[in-house]
Amino acid sequence: MTTADLAAHVSERDRRAIARAISTVENDSPETGALLRALAPLTGHAYRIGITGPPGAGKSTLTSELTKLLRAHDKRVGIIAVDPTSPFTGGALLGDRIRMQEIAMDEGVYVRSMATRGSLGGLSAKAKDAADVLDAAGFDFVIFETVGVGQSELDIAKAADTTIVVLVPESGDAVQAMKSGLMEIADFFVVNKSDREGADQAVRALKTILSFRVTHAEQEWIPPVVKTTASKNIGIEDVLREIEKHRNYLESTGQLISRRKSRERERVRELVEAMLRFDFWTPARAEMLETELDRIVAHERTSFDLAHELVGKLKT
Repeated sequence: MTTADLAAHVSERDRRAIARAISTVENDSPETGALLRALAPLTGHAYRIGITGPPGAGKSTLTSELTKLLRAHDKRVGIIAVDPTSPFTGGALLGDRIRMQEIAMDEGVYVRSMATRGSLGGLSAKAKDAADVLDAAGFDFVIFETVGVGQSELDIAKAADTTIVVLVPESGDAVQAMKSGLMEIADFFVVNKSDREGADQAVRALKTILSFRVTHAEQEWIPPVVKTTASKNIGIEDVLREIEKHRNYLESTGQLISRRKSRERERVRELVEAMLRFDFWTPARAEMLETELDRIVAHERTSFDLAHELVGKLKT
């Protein structure tokens, strides 16, 4: 099948073609560039939602219930569930796909597990390209669901139009969210498992922390806090309502275009850096690095000087 044929089948919502196209971009196959060029005119319609939060917060359950609600509104949903990388195969562990088996059988839903492959941001470097494939295939929404959140796992905000941070009522979650930088990326918060003790206190704590962020700027978006119990399908309509409110806010203020420009700017920079890194480490430079390591460890020269020498050879 040619690249043009594959792109045509993707546009016709052929599930096998979608799977093949995502595998092509995920594996960085030689056809990736041509495929993305063929699909580009078909993209730009899907609204992208990021769902992140600490492990065990119920992100997969929330994603599943939100997808069911979107399907009830006759919307097609693509899900990119970013799992940890298997230490044996390098592939995704498929935990989210197993948990989402019920919705995965729906013809209007497409679930794809992708491995982080060492990405510190929690999102696979190729997840954004996979989202473009799903966008071109006519999905109305693309949901990114990440592996848990750490200090550097915040790049979901760069990939999504609306970012949802899911927390649980347990003591310290709100404070931890503030420390890990989640307060800055969340467009709104979900306190899941709100049937547990301490849910109201967690909501109040989040709202108090958020009040310090308010600048009183004109048309400022203040992230709301929503309570859910996803396992019992409680509060999911409130989540969808907040997504729609945030989407309307972004569109009415022109920020949706700004966000998407920022996303593509970051994406181009990431690709350029990856290409330069690949081209830079020729066998000769790698050998030079290994040769000079003993001198650096012996404090006869510095890492800084070696780096400058290596880059200097690139410029000459």
